[in-house]
Amino acid sequence: MKILFACGGTAGHINPALATANYIRSRYPDTQVLFIGSPKGMEARLVPEAGYDFAPVELKGIQRRLSWHNFCYNLSSMELLCTCWGKIRRILRQFQPDVVVGTGGYVSGPVLRQAARMGFKTVTHESNAYPGMTTRLIAKTADKVLLAVPEAAAHLECRREPIVTGSPVREEILFADRAAAREKLGVGDRVCILSFGGSLGAERINRAMAEVVAHFAPTGRTHHIHATGAYGTELFPECLRELGADITGDPHMDIREYIRDMADCLAAADLVICRSGAMTLTELEAAGRASILIPSPNVAENHQYHNAMVLAEHGAAVVIEEKDLTGERLCQTIEELLSDPARLTELGKKAASLARLDANERISREILELAQEPAKA
Repeated sequence: MKILFACGGTAGHINPALATANYIRSRYPDTQVLFIGSPKGMEARLVPEAGYDFAPVELKGIQRRLSWHNFCYNLSSMELLCTCWGKIRRILRQFQPDVVVGTGGYVSGPVLRQAARMGFKTVTHESNAYPGMTTRLIAKTADKVLLAVPEAAAHLECRREPIVTGSPVREEILFADRAAAREKLGVGDRVCILSFGGSLGAERINRAMAEVVAHFAPTGRTHHIHATGAYGTELFPECLRELGADITGDPHMDIREYIRDMADCLAAADLVICRSGAMTLTELEAAGRASILIPSPNVAENHQYHNAMVLAEHGAAVVIEEKDLTGERLCQTIEELLSDPARLTELGKKAASLARLDANERISREILELAQEPAKA
C-alpha cells in the first residue's frame, strides 16, 4: 500500500501527519509512505528526521495583511503556485499512491486538488474548530473529510458527510506517568505550572509570565516550567530584572528556551498556560490538564480563538484574549484557580472528556478503508 501525505508550514500541520504515518507504519510495516512539502518549510527537516521520504515542491503561503511587502510576497507565492502543477503531477505519476492525505497548510491544497483531478483518492484532516481556507476548498472534492471537532462541520461544504475522528496524539503523551514525571522534574509536593507561547515565543505571554514568576517564586507554593521561545531568551530575564525578581539557583523555577520533554511536563503539570493551537489543545485534552488559554490573534481566520472557545464552552478551560492580558490579571486568575482545587480538578476532567484517545486508530482506519475501495472511474 502506498500513502502520500501533503502538509507543511507549521508543526500543527506536520506533526498530525507524522503521527498518523507512524501509527500506520507501526502496524503495517510494508506501507510505503511519501511526504510532499516545501524545501524551505519545517517539513523539510522534520519529515526526514522521522525517517520518511520527502519530495520537495516549492510553495509559499499568502499574507493577508495589506502592505507593499506582503503584496510583493503574494506575487511570488502566486508565481510558485502557477509553476508547481507539473512537478506535483510527476510525483503523483511516479509514486502512484493508493490514497493522498492532506493535513492542512498551503502545500496540501494544490497537491490534493491535482490528485483529485488525476483520479487518486483523497482525504483531508482538519484540526481546527474553524477550518482553514485550504480545507474549505478541498472539502468540496475530497473523498473523505476528517474533523478534530464536530464544530468545524458547520463551516464546510463536503461532497460526503464529514467524519469526526479527533486529532492524532503522540503516543508518548498518552502513556506518560504523572508520578514518575513529577519526580524526574523535581516538582515535589508543589503545584506545577507549565507555560509556553510557541517555539519562537510570544512577547505578551513572556512579559505576563515574568510577573507571574516574580509573584509566586517567593511564596514557595509552586514549581514553574516556562519556555521563553527563541525571541524570549533575552526578554524574559530582562523583565525579571525590571521587576526586581532574582530566581538564580531556585530549583523550582525551570526557565528554558524550548520544551523538548513535553510528555513529562504535561504529565507533571497541574495548570497549563499556553496558546490554543489545535495540536496543543489535543495534547491538553489527552493529558486531562486544566488550562488558561491565550489565543494568538496573529493567525488566519482567528482560528485559535475558535479552538479555545470550544474548551471554554465545555467548562474545560479559562480563556484570556491577548488584548486583555496583563501580568496582574494572569496572577489573579491563577490565584483564583489555586485557591479552588475542586475547580482546577474539574477543568482537567472536562478537558479529558473532550479527548478522543483513539484518534490515531480512527484516522488510520478511514485512510486504509478508502485506500482499499475500488479505484475511481
